[in-house]
Amino acid sequence: MKLDRFYPIFDSADWIERLVPLGIKLVQLRMKDVPSDVVAAHIARSKRVCAQYGCTLIINDYWRAAIDGGCDYIHLGQEDLEDADIAAIRAAGLRLGISTHDKAELTRALALAPDYIALGPIYPTILKKMKWHEQGIAKLTIWRELIGKTPLVAIGGMSVERAGGAFEAGADVVAAVTDITLHANPEDRVRTWLAATR
Repeated sequence: MKLDRFYPIFDSADWIERLVPLGIKLVQLRMKDVPSDVVAAHIARSKRVCAQYGCTLIINDYWRAAIDGGCDYIHLGQEDLEDADIAAIRAAGLRLGISTHDKAELTRALALAPDYIALGPIYPTILKKMKWHEQGIAKLTIWRELIGKTPLVAIGGMSVERAGGAFEAGADVVAAVTDITLHANPEDRVRTWLAATR
């Protein structure tokens, strides 16, 4: 499965229902600290709109809900790997994306034969507090050499204006969050992203 170059991440099905119809072909549902029934409801809604518009849906963290919901893709952070049943995820046929920040985490991730590797934060991010400082564009080039043909996702402080540099440095995909959700006109911003990455 070839991943689209534009990878927005949203924290609710509301955003997915609102923006996927504009032409998004790859999207992540990332909800944090919510009850499992709420997650399941948002997954079901997200699946419906993604199926309607031919968009690949990736579920962050909630691997049991992703399996139960018949999803195709799960994304796990390093902390999520501690509790995730990788064998169950693979047995259910889910594809797997994994976050990385340093070479030890990359080695751990590659041992699981992921379907993509994410590196971040490339730039400072306001989305969440992280122990990792910005990784910088140059690290994408290093990761590109280390992971071979595995797709590489750049995340963290990304914007349309910064995307070109990430692609040039070796990223296959650029993920965006607040560049869209905090924009005065998210619809226009998505259209700009689509124009810049297609």
